[in-house]
Amino acid sequence: MLIYETENFIVESHEKPFVSRTEGGHIRIKIKDESIIERTQLSPSQAIEYIRLTMVVGKAMEEIMNRHGIPVIKVNYQDMGNWATKKGNQSYLHCHVMGRAKNAKKQPWPEAVYLPDRGTGFYDDFEPLDEEDVKMIREEIEKIFT
Repeated sequence: MLIYETENFIVESHEKPFVSRTEGGHIRIKIKDESIIERTQLSPSQAIEYIRLTMVVGKAMEEIMNRHGIPVIKVNYQDMGNWATKKGNQSYLHCHVMGRAKNAKKQPWPEAVYLPDRGTGFYDDFEPLDEEDVKMIREEIEKIFT
């Protein structure tokens, strides 16, 4: 679900999250130009946009999830892109923004996020952000940017 968009990036709720909504949530920031596979290929202006966007999205996510009763105490940011190659696809630059709730059970804080292969069933009951989360995170991002 689209949350926000800038000149070079799309911010979206990850529909198959690594961290369930009830444990903090998961947002993906992906580059529009999928020929860019890692941050070293960004222009200086794209790099500034990318870092600033991750900061704003993380802040907005933490604020809104806490308002919604999810006790997020930390936000993790991770560039990845390895799994696309399992299916023969080209990886592209994207950042996973994951809220970490102090009461999480499957992705407990302060442990690192556990990322087994999708085929294990580990993520099967994980919930993506809901429409109200997305709406309010978008509003918070817009507020921070103005």
